[in-house]
Amino acid sequence: MLRIIGKTNIDFIGKRHAAFVFSGILVLLGLTALVLLLFGKGNLGIDFAGGAMIRGSFENPVSVADLRGQISSGGFADAHIIELKGADIPPNSFLIRTKSQATEGELLGDKLLAAVRQGFPGNKFKLDSIEDIGPAVGETLQKQARWAILLSLVGILIYIWIRFEFRFGVAATVATFHDVLTVLGIFLILNKEISLLVISALLTLAGYSLTDTVVVYDRIRENLKLFRKRGDFASTINTSINDVLSRTLVTSLSTLGVLVVLLILGGEVLHDFAFALILGILVGTYSSVFVASPVIVEWEKRSPRRYK
Repeated sequence: MLRIIGKTNIDFIGKRHAAFVFSGILVLLGLTALVLLLFGKGNLGIDFAGGAMIRGSFENPVSVADLRGQISSGGFADAHIIELKGADIPPNSFLIRTKSQATEGELLGDKLLAAVRQGFPGNKFKLDSIEDIGPAVGETLQKQARWAILLSLVGILIYIWIRFEFRFGVAATVATFHDVLTVLGIFLILNKEISLLVISALLTLAGYSLTDTVVVYDRIRENLKLFRKRGDFASTINTSINDVLSRTLVTSLSTLGVLVVLLILGGEVLHDFAFALILGILVGTYSSVFVASPVIVEWEKRSPRRYK
């Protein structure tokens, strides 16, 4: 197996209290973001807040900056513009998303089309499609997104409970919840839009965080068989983390490498998805060491009947 570091003997468990304080700050920030989103106060995408998505193409080349300027002057300052490119896509094509509220997608499209034509009178703009998402649809999608995340956390708890034991399941769920909330909190600070694609990234993150944690838990379970011979519970957990540290770092760095390429070359469409996953990988690696395992240590400290 590829190793980027040699055998380590870092006292991760001894640093758990400082890690708990740091993680508490991250979770508090994430809970703030979650509450704001639940009350519709965050930077929600049109999938959740309602709005319209318009696709069209110009006859002649137009820069995104010029298009944004003309749309803003036409009353669509919050418009999100993506230049579309591909073998099957007409040249000078754009996808324009806006949260500006209108009762009918056609009315919103007419206003947008008028703003574009006024800014580029000599450059014909062909409106290909309009997708309108009303507030009611956005509210339904919000509920579905919340249920998806909640069910994923419950699934993690049940899976780890069956594979290991209940306290391991709770610790893994806490770590995953910590990771999801942290990413939400960072998105809140950066005022980045929460869209369905970002929710997809959070669900992907939940799966990755679980995999990372299971690697550590597998080693803990192996070492716990020698618990009485090797020493106290905390030192056994610490040894287990050090045993798999190199593997954890190799997995995280290789995944980050792919995501960085996706962030740079994936275009604006995939930017937030890749960014959310990059944050999640970093936080997930941290939580598998400083959250998932220390929670078990604290549980054992308060209820040691399982191993003593």
